[in-house]
Amino acid sequence: MKLARIIAAVLALGWAGGDAVAQQGKTLRDQLVGTWQFAVAEVAAPDGKKSYPFGETPKGILIFTPDGHFAQIHFASDVPKIASGNRLTGTPEEFSTIMRRSISVFGTYTVDEAKKTVTYRIVSSSFPNWEGEAQERTIDKLTADEFVNTNPNVAGGRGSASNFYKRAK
Repeated sequence: MKLARIIAAVLALGWAGGDAVAQQGKTLRDQLVGTWQFAVAEVAAPDGKKSYPFGETPKGILIFTPDGHFAQIHFASDVPKIASGNRLTGTPEEFSTIMRRSISVFGTYTVDEAKKTVTYRIVSSSFPNWEGEAQERTIDKLTADEFVNTNPNVAGGRGSASNFYKRAK
């Protein structure tokens, strides 16, 4: 699959040269600060099957501020436009597709340097059930140009999600 080759290439390039830059005495938290462009989310089901909830060419951003705030927006590139041109008068089908193919969340974050995790304390989300939650992600890779994290439990046991980001330039 084309997407699998892209992910493999991104990871290989990062391991080849980016880690030396990332290791120049900066903490994981310091390395996270900034703006990241969303590249792909890959969900691995318990049976090993992989899916891409935002498609192969998603849009999105993840921002970590120096004072401990974050904002994350993930969208599939194929979410429908609202035919009426008014965001308040979409059809049930349009709203349903948009909800299934996007997520936005913001709040504060902390980093556990020893465990190599980042914990999001969610203030609000387009999925309101997350409000008030603390969600931990494993930092699988962090270089000057790439960030990969894993959420071990997505969508009520659907599997684990790895999110791939590139540093915004």
